Amino acid sequence: MSSPSLATEVYYPESDGQPMAESDCHRIWMTRIIDILMQRYRGEPVYVSGNMLMYYVEGDSKKSVAPDAFVVKDTTTQWRNIYKVWAEGKPPQVVFETTSDTTRDNDLKIKPAIYRSMGVAEYFLYDPTADYLDPPLQGFRLTPTGYVSLEPNAAGRLESEQLDLWLELDAGELVFRDRRTGKIFETAAQAADRVEDQQRRGKIREPAAKEFERAEKEREREAKEIACAAQEIERRTNAALAERVRILEEQLIRLGASPDRPSLPPAT
Repeated sequence: MSSPSLATEVYYPESDGQPMAESDCHRIWMTRIIDILMQRYRGEPVYVSGNMLMYYVEGDSKKSVAPDAFVVKDTTTQWRNIYKVWAEGKPPQVVFETTSDTTRDNDLKIKPAIYRSMGVAEYFLYDPTADYLDPPLQGFRLTPTGYVSLEPNAAGRLESEQLDLWLELDAGELVFRDRRTGKIFETAAQAADRVEDQQRRGKIREPAAKEFERAEKEREREAKEIACAAQEIERRTNAALAERVRILEEQLIRLGASPDRPSLPPAT
């Protein structure tokens, strides 16, 4: 008879029963940040997710946190229902929180301690309404003594070393910009709209381009016709002059012009 297992399997719930966000604005920005980061790492071994329960102590289902968005580099991109730090072998390198009235205290006081204990390298806070954070975009980098606040550069941008991005605000909206190329990353929907708009503009410009090409060819044809006409006029003029000289010479001969009289030069 086998002895009963001394260890009891721990159940890790997939939901904490809490709402995703307190307002449409915060919900939209939570999903937008995830979408933009997914586009930024499209095709790379990087896992991007958010609003997912993350367990950071093996065997304790109460030790969990739910980042609004997070990035894990050098891992598989397969879908997950929960994230177990010990099973994955690493914590996220970067976490984003979309701060609201009800989450401000957690985002500023409780979650930083949890992320520090996990070893999250960078931590960013964004308040899309600018009502609960001052400034509304804040960043922190982990050091041996804890998180230190990131100072914006002369352009007002925060640097994410982990993501190789600049984070900035444009009219209050969070912008993700490539540090090397300056490219701004978009959501999948924004990228699709931009391509569609470019295609639409291209279709509008195509007839104009063809009309310009046709006009250029017409001008070239007219120029050739004018050149040919000018050559024909010159030829006819020379022929008429030669004929006139010939007639004059014949008239002089009939009038008995002296052989000593100088003759007109031959027509060319």
